[in-house]
Amino acid sequence: MSRKVRIAQLSCGSEYSGVQNEIYRAAEAVDAEVFFPDIALADVERAVDAFGLDVRSADLKLMIGRGMALVEGKVDADAVFIGTCFRCAEAAIVRNELRRYIHENSRLPVVSYSFTERTTAGTLLTRMEALTTIARRRALLAREAQTGITMGIDSGSSTTKAAVMKDNEIIGTGWLPTTEVIKSAEGVVAQALEMAGLVREDIQAIGTTGYGRFLVGRHFGADLVQEELTVNSKGAVYLADHQRGASTVIDIGGMDNKAISVIDGIPGTFTMGGICAGASGRFLEMTAKRLGVDITELGPLAMKGLSKNVPMNSYCIVFGTQSLVNALAAGSSREDVAAAACHSVAEQVFEQQLQEIDIKEPVIMVGGTSLIEGLVHAMGDLLQVKVVVPPHSQYIGAVGSALLASGFIEGE
Repeated sequence: MSRKVRIAQLSCGSEYSGVQNEIYRAAEAVDAEVFFPDIALADVERAVDAFGLDVRSADLKLMIGRGMALVEGKVDADAVFIGTCFRCAEAAIVRNELRRYIHENSRLPVVSYSFTERTTAGTLLTRMEALTTIARRRALLAREAQTGITMGIDSGSSTTKAAVMKDNEIIGTGWLPTTEVIKSAEGVVAQALEMAGLVREDIQAIGTTGYGRFLVGRHFGADLVQEELTVNSKGAVYLADHQRGASTVIDIGGMDNKAISVIDGIPGTFTMGGICAGASGRFLEMTAKRLGVDITELGPLAMKGLSKNVPMNSYCIVFGTQSLVNALAAGSSREDVAAAACHSVAEQVFEQQLQEIDIKEPVIMVGGTSLIEGLVHAMGDLLQVKVVVPPHSQYIGAVGSALLASGFIEGE
């Protein structure tokens, strides 16, 4: 696709809150064009009647009319951005129902977002980048097998990972805390190459993802530099051996979380972020430290406890930690506190993000936190499904990058 990706905006309140220019800036940064679908008043009235939601806001009615026009093919678009103010309950209902309606009745990728007055272009950038990637590279994302010798590097907020693949097999991995971005990347690459028995000259293509993807991509001369939403969804269904059909990917990271509805290896709807770090892997790290155990021991400890014995009702990482400290001071067991922390994170992800996508089995949990057994168990309890944790789940971004990078090998 040589022209700019056209992203249809369905929103309420973006002008009043002052974030409309931020939306435009985020789209321009990824060479996309945001536009408001042009429809007639009669189409709005018909759409609202057909949609069945009795809304009062004229802007919300217009959102519904524009959404139906997209599904009916009356408006040409490559992707859809749905945004409403996080303070409005009526808007949240319309946003969620429109997202589901467009997802189920079209092939348009959709992202929904509840913005605040402080939402910036930087906050929206990854979402816009993912929409344009899906629109431009659908054939690449449909790729089901890795060929040749490729490497993926995931420069995340907490850890940096690398994976070397050869003819659809993972033959080397590396894992280090993210300190200096380039230094950490060099370290994991050296680990992965040593495990694979290769040197850097053997690598035919490189892909990078994560927060440091641009810096690391330039350093290694990467063939593919791509945001983590599409990369992680691709890596997840590959590792879970479920590249055909529907699935749900959950990635609870060190700073933000991702929930992605995937069909045939391609994201359909997705959301990322969270209200506060109380719903992140960072909170679990702090919990482990407070309990005097390694993060790898937190999961088994939580499996021995009962979360209901320790009340947790704060989204904030500071107040959440305070609740755990108070519980310990009141005599709660370390096991119950560990279980409560895992349940709290799972519950917040469920409430904040999993309401924004359609949950389809299998539910695949990836990222470093997927190795915390207590968290996986808590998520399964909330969703009432068996959560799948595939092999190498902690290397999800690196594996997805290596897989997709093989599409850039000469002759492919």
